Amino acid sequence: MQFLSPFEPQHFHEIRDGVRRLCEKFPGEYWRKLDADREYPTSFVDALTSAGYLSVLIPEEYGGSGLGLSAAVAILETIQAMGCNGAACHAQMYNMAIILRHGSDEQKRLYLPAIASGALRLQAFGVTEPGSGSDTTALRTTAVRDGDYFVVSGQKIWTSRAEHSDLMLLLARTSPRDQVSKKTDGLSIFIVDMNQARTAGSLTIRPIRTMMNHATTELFFDRMRIPVANLLGKEGKGFHCILSGMNAERVLIAAECVGDAKWFTRKSIAYANQRVVFDRPIGMNQGVSFPIARAHANMRAAELMVHEAARLYEAGLEHGPEANMAKMLAADVAVEAGNACIQTYGGYGFAEEYDIERKFREARLYQVAPVSTNLILSFIAEHVLKLPRSY
Repeated sequence: MQFLSPFEPQHFHEIRDGVRRLCEKFPGEYWRKLDADREYPTSFVDALTSAGYLSVLIPEEYGGSGLGLSAAVAILETIQAMGCNGAACHAQMYNMAIILRHGSDEQKRLYLPAIASGALRLQAFGVTEPGSGSDTTALRTTAVRDGDYFVVSGQKIWTSRAEHSDLMLLLARTSPRDQVSKKTDGLSIFIVDMNQARTAGSLTIRPIRTMMNHATTELFFDRMRIPVANLLGKEGKGFHCILSGMNAERVLIAAECVGDAKWFTRKSIAYANQRVVFDRPIGMNQGVSFPIARAHANMRAAELMVHEAARLYEAGLEHGPEANMAKMLAADVAVEAGNACIQTYGGYGFAEEYDIERKFREARLYQVAPVSTNLILSFIAEHVLKLPRSY
């Protein structure tokens, strides 16, 4: 049972079938070993790259497929629904949204073909800092102009996949906060050659061990030099550049959460039908079947919101509310479906060999990151419902 949605464009079925066949080569045993050793799924990412799935948003002239966000949604949702973990590579998709919308022609010619071919990885997005958290405008990492370069000093945290990426998008302050009229001004975004910076000794990467295998790190910049040519968009307008990437990120993360919910529910259904207690399948008990049914209903509602957000994004229409609501609803239902699955399996739900506990740990992240549920609710209250600003 794949829970395919009747409103999906027909050609996405072919994409989904291809992703399923690829994912079948990476079963639970593969992910369990990586999880235990805290290793990056290099072979899985390489397979996705070779198949062209990670370059789906890159225009054909640069070696990609030239498809829209809905295609990326289909890919990432299917990866999760097959029990794999797209978090190892999803940033390459939503980072594309920033470069495609705000990069210069020269930047696109320089980077996009190499990213599409897999010669370069763009998996890291340096925004969050220890002192700023979700308040992006309070970040303290500075980029000071010095001739043909910007000199960057500061720190980032929760920058995932930095050890496995060649390039990073970095948000830094190019004008002091007290010298701009709006607090969202004075921030700029750069394309960073991480290999060059590490070789020069101006970038230090320290892994952070977390409850899931997410390859996250903290970064330290010690007078790191970035060519002016690597400035993305206009100087001082980086905050507006990253919004397009952040909204794409929310939609794609939401798609992954929908896929997780489908995986949990499929597992729940199979076990509820086969497990016999007191001479009857446990699925006959409403205490078991109702939570599964409710999770499925909520998944379908979240899935509809994901597709609506992607549609608005592709049409160039206002999509911020839908992107945020899709991410919140989908993250919640992934956890709901995960809880129902654990409850259905009972003690076996906590055993590593069933993969449920691993997938639950991975899914739980998305109620916190990349934007917390409370921040989404604040956004909806203020910008959609026009309630007084709470922060």
